[in-house]
Amino acid sequence: MKSLFRFFTWLLLFAPVLAGAQQVRVLSEVVDFSGDIGSSQRKTVILQNESNLSKTYILKNVRGSVGSSQKVKICLKDQCFDSKRDLSKISLKLAPGEIFTDLYLEFEMGIAETRGSFDLFFVNAENIRENFVVEARYEVATVSKADFAHKDIKLSEIYPNPSNRVAQLDYQLVNPKAKAKITINSFIGNPIAEYELDPERNSLVINVTDFQPGVYFYTLFVDNKNIVTKKLQVKK
Repeated sequence: MKSLFRFFTWLLLFAPVLAGAQQVRVLSEVVDFSGDIGSSQRKTVILQNESNLSKTYILKNVRGSVGSSQKVKICLKDQCFDSKRDLSKISLKLAPGEIFTDLYLEFEMGIAETRGSFDLFFVNAENIRENFVVEARYEVATVSKADFAHKDIKLSEIYPNPSNRVAQLDYQLVNPKAKAKITINSFIGNPIAEYELDPERNSLVINVTDFQPGVYFYTLFVDNKNIVTKKLQVKK
């Protein structure tokens, strides 16, 4: 009986701590890197501070397997850090309720065909019980397979597809003077959204949480010309 009493006392005392152990949510899916030997990719990581307080998080460690010829960089806006040498320099400050979109991962594919995964483990600078994990995986291939190439732009397939939170397109504007955009239409052709492609960036992140489950079509326009249309599936 005394043991049971102690257990409930402990639960009452520590429940608030346990409940608040994760106040930052990773909105993006698992970060996937897939490419050819010698190439590199940059992907966006989207975070949300779900608390009503400002939070500062530091990168505690990188766990998992990264090949000897691969390299991971963590970027905050345009400033990038080596995941091994600069661990102590990487910190994020999130305002109450903020959706943070300035965190990027850069992955150099290296010189060997391989695959693996790794996690970034962030902890609150003032309370290490508060933490979150960014999951990533990679696959390095020897044979190049282009997604879509146009004289003015290179565009990846949208991923993840199906998606239930965010979907991402990677692109490179070969001609920075070209005006490129992505439009999204419903299955029956109703316009849903439109996004200009910024030549200073190389990825477009689309929040699909407000989309109804079903099939959509996304179209690339360059200088107001319809270039290619592909399918996006949204699930709940």
